[in-house]
Amino acid sequence: MNIDRTLRSIVAVHASVPEDAFTASTLGTRREGNGVVIKGNGLVLTIGYLITEAEEVWLTTSSGRVVPGHALAYDQETGFGLVQSLGPLDVPAIEFGDAEKAEIGDPVAIADGIGQVVEGKIVAKQEFAGYWEYLLDEAIFVAPAHPSWGGAALVDEDGKLLGVGSLHLQMATQNGEGADINMVVPINLLLPILDDLIKRGRVDKPPRPWLGAFSAESNGEVVVMSVTEGGPAAQAGLRRGDVISEIRDAEVDGLADFYRKIWESGPAGAEIPMRVLRNGREAWLRVKSADRGSFLKKPQLQ
Repeated sequence: MNIDRTLRSIVAVHASVPEDAFTASTLGTRREGNGVVIKGNGLVLTIGYLITEAEEVWLTTSSGRVVPGHALAYDQETGFGLVQSLGPLDVPAIEFGDAEKAEIGDPVAIADGIGQVVEGKIVAKQEFAGYWEYLLDEAIFVAPAHPSWGGAALVDEDGKLLGVGSLHLQMATQNGEGADINMVVPINLLLPILDDLIKRGRVDKPPRPWLGAFSAESNGEVVVMSVTEGGPAAQAGLRRGDVISEIRDAEVDGLADFYRKIWESGPAGAEIPMRVLRNGREAWLRVKSADRGSFLKKPQLQ
């Protein structure tokens, strides 16, 4: 696998976030990861949590050039983020591959902005539901895991971009042991929204309803782990340990189904009735959803 040219397209991303930012307590105020140049004008694709609410972004190329960047866009549905370099990076744009055609067992590599490359294989392509109200219909899972996965580039044998690294997870193996893997957001999800992100900083459609609930799935049940202080779920009285069993009189069948039922309720601001089980008793709550983006600090040009 020859990806020397591809490595030149990958940069290190350093972001600073104000201490009073909405995401500061969960994601930190100093964030480091990676990005990949996707246009010759210095447009960098990364994973959105690195640059959410960032007041400063710096990009470092493989040759050591350091250039300031502007947090241009963050798409909460896919998780992608865009940074526009504010100076010349002098690196080539990477070529896109086709993540839909990639198959389990295909050889791939994950590379970061300082030249670390981990060669491996695609071990799964399947639905992924994250506890932070996030869902991908088909994420890519790769093993072995890269130690600096955030925003790292997943490339195929030809060095073409298949996706951007998002998470480090463990997958159970046949012998009962855990294997470290990376979850990757497929590049094909970017193509339909790229123009909107560049021109508007967001996708041109109403934002999804957001509850501010961190939830997990346990034996098919959706259990609330915590709620965001001041968020819609907290204001409606949702608590840690609540089991969400129904949305609008329809039974909830796992975390992904829970999210889909919430998002089908209308745009942000829709009132969402839900039945919860709390200490063995049933209760009905009405959560007035919100636009999560309205809680976030907007990026400023440096």
